[in-house]
Amino acid sequence: MRKLAAVILGVTMLATVFTGCGKKANENNGNPPSGATVTEVPSSEGENKGNNEGKKEALKIAIVSSPSGVDDGNFNQDNYTGILNFIKNHPDATVTPVKEPTGDTTAAIQAVADIVADYDVIVCCGFQFAGIGTLAQDNPNVDFILVDAYPIDAEGNEITVENIYAMQFAEQESGFFAGMAAALESKTKKVALVSGIAYPSNVNYQFGFESGVNYANKKYDTGVTLIQLPSYAGTDVTGANVGGNYVGSFSDEATGKVVANALIKEGVDVIFVSAGGSGNGVFTAIKEATNVKAIGCDVDQYDDGVNGSNNIILTSALKVMSKNVEKQLNAVVDGTFTGQNALLKADTDSTGFVATEGRQQMSAETIEKLEAAYELVKNGTIVPAANFNGIKSDSFPGLDK
Repeated sequence: MRKLAAVILGVTMLATVFTGCGKKANENNGNPPSGATVTEVPSSEGENKGNNEGKKEALKIAIVSSPSGVDDGNFNQDNYTGILNFIKNHPDATVTPVKEPTGDTTAAIQAVADIVADYDVIVCCGFQFAGIGTLAQDNPNVDFILVDAYPIDAEGNEITVENIYAMQFAEQESGFFAGMAAALESKTKKVALVSGIAYPSNVNYQFGFESGVNYANKKYDTGVTLIQLPSYAGTDVTGANVGGNYVGSFSDEATGKVVANALIKEGVDVIFVSAGGSGNGVFTAIKEATNVKAIGCDVDQYDDGVNGSNNIILTSALKVMSKNVEKQLNAVVDGTFTGQNALLKADTDSTGFVATEGRQQMSAETIEKLEAAYELVKNGTIVPAANFNGIKSDSFPGLDK
């Protein structure tokens, strides 16, 4: 497992969600990251004092994303929201979004290296930034928040760095709730998940989704079938075939629509969409279909589901990044920031699903069953399958609870 990050970093990163934009900066000492889009977003006109005296009064924050920006409507934007929420309570702070547009891992790390001297805190969005470990060690006066990865050294070994708070999420838990919701609400008794690339977080969502469907089938006799298209099976970072329905990209809307239409033709009426920008094509196919619903991913995507006077979003599986980013920025301010590699789960309210009235379309009975399962996941009674936890989606602890 400690070498897994090295395998991941050997893969060309194509991850993108929705479209991001920004203006080219001419700041950062006249040398912005090569090819990067930089937008300075001050919360006040006060000058930041850097990493020395006054750091805690006016943090200078950068958020680096690759290749989509902080207005992607999904993963990056949720991290950015956490920073903006922090700034609401610390109006002397500033934030600079930096977009590295290629998705290449080397370019992603270089984008951080190019700005490291200019900021107190740098938030790095995505496991393509796992290689910041050595950079952080060389810059101990800068605090780093790393989302969806743990830092690695030059040899690809997982390390803990005293100035990096690295967070990963148990996506399989949120996927589990999505699978339960799909199974409990499906009318055709056929459900599916469409993913981007079989990176660990996406496979976690997939295996969790399969676990949720199997749990609903066993406990509530839902009789639902998971539909997988062999021609779109995924291969994870170890080279294993994990099945599922993978577009092969996070930025291919056309293929996303093709995959979704093929599933709809098979009779699928609920699709969990964990495909980044490719998910736009899935949403389009669902909007053009009849009586088909989508389950959103990472954030509440109800607004993206608007389809005339209707909405296609059944619910959304949540990975609560904004709250955790804000929490770590507060820790920097109050002097309690500590480097660690954290796995965030339901027991910290970091995974879950949308049950808010007006933001989902599940029955009260389905919500009641999901909330009961949530407590079992939270206390560890139910442990959904994940990419590398050795648990099978049709046989895992808690299935009989």
